[in-house]
Amino acid sequence: MKALVIGGTGPTGPYLINGLIALGYDVSMMHRGTHDSDEIPTSVPRIIADPHFRETLAEALDGRRFDLIIATYGRIRYVAEIAGDHCDRLITVGGAPCYRGMIQPELLSPVGMRIPLHEDAEKVPDIDEFRFGYLVRISEEAVMEGHAVGRYSATHFRYPTVYGPRQITPTVWTLMRRFMDGRPHIVLPDGGLSLSSRGHAENVAHAVLLAVRQPDAAAGQVYNCADDRQFTYTQWVEMIGREIGGEIEIITVPDKVAFPARSLMTFFGPADHKFFDIYKIKSELGYRDAVEPEAALAQTVAWYREHPPAETEAFARTLGEDYAMEDTLAEIYHESCAKYAAIDHIVRDFHHPYPHPKKPGLDKDHRAR
Repeated sequence: MKALVIGGTGPTGPYLINGLIALGYDVSMMHRGTHDSDEIPTSVPRIIADPHFRETLAEALDGRRFDLIIATYGRIRYVAEIAGDHCDRLITVGGAPCYRGMIQPELLSPVGMRIPLHEDAEKVPDIDEFRFGYLVRISEEAVMEGHAVGRYSATHFRYPTVYGPRQITPTVWTLMRRFMDGRPHIVLPDGGLSLSSRGHAENVAHAVLLAVRQPDAAAGQVYNCADDRQFTYTQWVEMIGREIGGEIEIITVPDKVAFPARSLMTFFGPADHKFFDIYKIKSELGYRDAVEPEAALAQTVAWYREHPPAETEAFARTLGEDYAMEDTLAEIYHESCAKYAAIDHIVRDFHHPYPHPKKPGLDKDHRAR
């Protein structure tokens, strides 16, 4: 059996390629050639091509045939147009921006996404509302149209925020830097209590490989995938601090002024919940986390300690600007807390509403009810 992975050098690529080899596939990889991974065997042929354009895809695939193509990179709608001439099965990877409100929750009423987020949740309706989200949507529709007319058997995955080695947007590293630089505080919006689904690279690759192993069950299906258990931003920060061995004060401010937190999040925008429902993939393909999220995050922190990413001048400048803004917001926060504490008020103890009688009887309870 022959398989082609389009992409392969990002967070999930080595897990996918090595997983396919373990399943007995003869695997090739298509990528742009700008970088490689020493976790992918040198025996895997590299097809150097740009998968963002129809003509370069067609040229690279000319005369080639595969049992399976997995497309994790490039313009998926062009892959869908061409794949029918080159494979029997097509598995594609898209993402959450196709869901309406993922970036612009204020467009929904009431404001915010409905959670947990099902696969059939409302999608971005047109290009004018949110261009990128609409293009993600029509790309997966192109994949499914090819399946419907019998050009190939297709399965599509909607990835969450992916973390792990080689993270494309290194938010874990940005958080680690706070601890490594001895920062006294970090700014998070709205208490850092929002939930945004994440998936460790090995876990989401595992989800895709489940579909590879179960072609009949996965045929024609679209799946959300993510870690089975999720954490708030505050918990995420605390867990990273535990791995590094540091403590940091969380400064909570309204989302509208939590500017330094933007570089800590994959999806810019209001701090509402973005929580995937993964019941479908669990019930149909038997998904369970390959790596427990706590262990996955610990592995990620350890990997970045050994492989700190090259920091550009722009990254250093943004980090410095964020630190300065954090200091300003922390000062305002502490001043505000002192003013709140000075307000004359009564601290009321909590009492549960249920009766707790001391002896049997039908008289009114201790609250005269």
